[in-house]
Amino acid sequence: MPSTSPGGAAMPVTARQQSIALVDDDRNILATVSIGLQAEGFATRVYADGETALKALLENPPDLAIFDIKMPRMDGLHLLQALREQCSLPVIFLTSRDEEPDEALGLAMGADDYITKPFSQRLLVARIRAILRRSELARTPPGDNAPSELPEPVVRGRLRLDPARHQVTWNGEPVSLTVTEFLILEAMALRPGVVKSRNQLMDAAYSEDVYVDDRTIDSHIKRLRRKFRAVDPDFGAIDTLYGAGYSFADG
Repeated sequence: MPSTSPGGAAMPVTARQQSIALVDDDRNILATVSIGLQAEGFATRVYADGETALKALLENPPDLAIFDIKMPRMDGLHLLQALREQCSLPVIFLTSRDEEPDEALGLAMGADDYITKPFSQRLLVARIRAILRRSELARTPPGDNAPSELPEPVVRGRLRLDPARHQVTWNGEPVSLTVTEFLILEAMALRPGVVKSRNQLMDAAYSEDVYVDDRTIDSHIKRLRRKFRAVDPDFGAIDTLYGAGYSFADG
């Protein structure tokens, strides 16, 4: 089995292997989690600090990354913030039990999930596979070999969502969304004009055992609006019904 290097050496990736990047200043965790993920068939890369990881992740993105929150030089929150400015790589946070505010902030900033230390390897692998299932078809090029049961794109006015490939366009311009942002937008766009409560949007975007508060959903909505306004300053298709929730309406 290939070895890993805390300096960030990439593991060999076969055609069917999915790659996971681990970022943690605890070398014991890096070694233990890396070995466990390799046993599950993943290729791993490990980094001992956020600054080193950021450059590597942008140059050669893995399928998913796992960040510790508390790290020297650049912590996990700042790493996620810098990463989200340039890509929508799925991210899981590792947190301690006394870091609940950081968990909420991380989810609000665009993390896809978090796991509290100490954690079981089985739980971590289950979370990884769940997130990868939601995003892996984004890497499948269209063509005759695509599975026939792939869901059809959703078109609502100027919006086009392709759930199979996790692609979004507005007026033909691509909009890069995280898995969580995509699922929230999809839940609203599937029933335009229907107000979705925050709880309904939470159910659409998160697994049953992940709790997020109202502030997290509100933060995702703000990020969605900001991303769409970057391609269309007049974007206003996400409506707020105060006290009830959000809806999508584009004529």
